[in-house]
Amino acid sequence: MSVRNEFQRHAIAAHVAQRLAGPARAILGFQELLLEQARDLRLTHMQTDLERIGAAAKQLNSLIDRLIDVKSGFPEGRAAEAEARLRHDLRTPLNAIIGYSEMILEDAGDLHQHTLKEDLGVILAAAAELLKQVDAIAGLSRGEAIETLQPRDQTEIDAAELERLLFKAERDAWSDQGGRILVVDDVASNRDLLSRRLRRDGHRVVTADSGLSALARLTEDEFDLILLDILMPDMNGIEILSRLKAENRWRHVPVIIISGLSEVAAVARCIEAGADDYLTKPFNPILLRARINSTLERKRWLDREHRYLQQIEAEKRRADTLIHAILPDQIVARLQGGEEIIADRFEEVSILFADIVGFSPIAARLPPSDLVRRLDGMFSKFDLLTQEHGVEKIKTIGDAYMAACGIPEPSADHADRTVALGKSMLESLQDIAPVSDRFRVRIGIHSGSVVAGLIGRHRFVYDVWGETVNIASRLESQGVADRIRISEATRRALHGHWTLEPRSALDLRGIGTIETYLVR
Repeated sequence: MSVRNEFQRHAIAAHVAQRLAGPARAILGFQELLLEQARDLRLTHMQTDLERIGAAAKQLNSLIDRLIDVKSGFPEGRAAEAEARLRHDLRTPLNAIIGYSEMILEDAGDLHQHTLKEDLGVILAAAAELLKQVDAIAGLSRGEAIETLQPRDQTEIDAAELERLLFKAERDAWSDQGGRILVVDDVASNRDLLSRRLRRDGHRVVTADSGLSALARLTEDEFDLILLDILMPDMNGIEILSRLKAENRWRHVPVIIISGLSEVAAVARCIEAGADDYLTKPFNPILLRARINSTLERKRWLDREHRYLQQIEAEKRRADTLIHAILPDQIVARLQGGEEIIADRFEEVSILFADIVGFSPIAARLPPSDLVRRLDGMFSKFDLLTQEHGVEKIKTIGDAYMAACGIPEPSADHADRTVALGKSMLESLQDIAPVSDRFRVRIGIHSGSVVAGLIGRHRFVYDVWGETVNIASRLESQGVADRIRISEATRRALHGHWTLEPRSALDLRGIGTIETYLVR
């Protein structure tokens, strides 16, 4: 026989064997499931026949495995004889499977064994399908085309009929202890066998018959685990794994490969592609349950860890927002960078103080809630205005408001920004109605050098000290209601065009005489 004919015959043999393998493994799987159910229901009279079905199913799978192993091809020159022998050998366990299954169905009668009858029906349907496939072996020695071995129309009819026999309506109630599992396999009997086993263990199961169908299911719902076959018509398991790991929403969903391929290279490739585990068909039910439970438990721990990390991140963002509301951004960055003592001298800074005129009588007259509400409304507006003008709020002291420009970042137009802030503050108070609710405010501004730094451990405060601060406070306290009073130092630091009204000089104890101006 030529090398080409030998290769073609082996390819056809592998193809036919793959078509036989699915139903044969389904028969073995359902036999194991039936045996478990019979033992649970104490149906001892059925167990012997079920064990005989199991022995025949194992013999059948062994013969198919020999056919898949193309290295053990038929003896040269005796291919037709060997094929006939193989067909005979395959029919022998099939006949036993069909015979014992029919006997159990006849003996079942009208007892409460509806589930057993359904599973026996699946075994009989798979065995009937296998008998049709066995005839395809007759063409191996002649190297006939695969299409002639299994007509396309008949395959579709058989698959549809098998699908109708296998699948029932999904249950409405699911166990809270199980997981949500997606089973992906193009063989209907494999999907049903896995689904039945998983549902018995309390899992919620959704099935997909192709790679594209699986991706559609994943788009519609969330899953705790995916059981994935490798060989499928539209997308193979490796391609699906690649798609899953490329998507952020799916990459953390664990995947267990369940395939008829047992070669180490196939297993390694799946693990490299991102699979969490690998089981070969026919699978051991105990091992399958253990792998699934282990994977689901690991997934639950990872989900719990992910939720904890999200909570920690949310708390961190909340803490960052809070600390940025209290301290300047530059100081926060230095604090997070590990600096323990933050203190700097700034030579050109403007300090603003704003104070409510006649606040004590107002506080005594108003209910506490009204007083706090009005103070909060005024100071909140002032906070927004400091951001608009690029001035740093330092703190509120009772009914007084303190701000500075030129710290913690130096600013050439610090005086202009501070005076502009003062004007905006006064204008904002004019918008309040009725007039009786308005606060009247005095504002004082002085420019010079200061020391600024962070103090406190449990409650941080960014504060400023120095003569400049004291003078700005004195200018405010001796100012005029609804006006801004600035010093000569601030006037010299102004770069913009401002209309100023000279006022009498102030004699400040310990400092001396200071020329002052009112901003019109």
